[in-house]
Amino acid sequence: MAKAKKPKHVAVAGNIGAGKTTLTEMLSKHYRWIPQFEDVDHNPYLTDFYDDMPRWSFNLQIYFLHGRLNQILDIQRGTETIIQDRTIYEDANIFAPNLHEMGLMSKRDYDNYYGFFSTIKTMVQPPDLLIYLKASVPTLVSQIQKRGREY
Repeated sequence: MAKAKKPKHVAVAGNIGAGKTTLTEMLSKHYRWIPQFEDVDHNPYLTDFYDDMPRWSFNLQIYFLHGRLNQILDIQRGTETIIQDRTIYEDANIFAPNLHEMGLMSKRDYDNYYGFFSTIKTMVQPPDLLIYLKASVPTLVSQIQKRGREY
């Protein structure tokens, strides 16, 4: 029997507060995978975004897309198994469309963003394994409140 190929890119997806970071930490320790997290503490757009969403939604989404693209390129160049907390797919297929539908991102900006994402998607490999976490709204709200972040 052939030995299963070791995954190189494992990604964890789900709503804000679903437990992605916790699961990423646990799996990285258990399997000795290298974790990659979303850097919310050094994001230059996050506070501005929550102060004025229509003004900063496009900038924030481009910032996230750029950061995750760099993560994917590092993963593809490397040899170790990486577990990634959040993917480019959630940004493009959930967050950006929701911002547009809520009137917080113009059609022009959304079309520009999604066109850029579509080009990037043709240039990178998807994760070898994608884990999706689902939680109830009360659980998500409770988890988010425990963080104590102003935004």
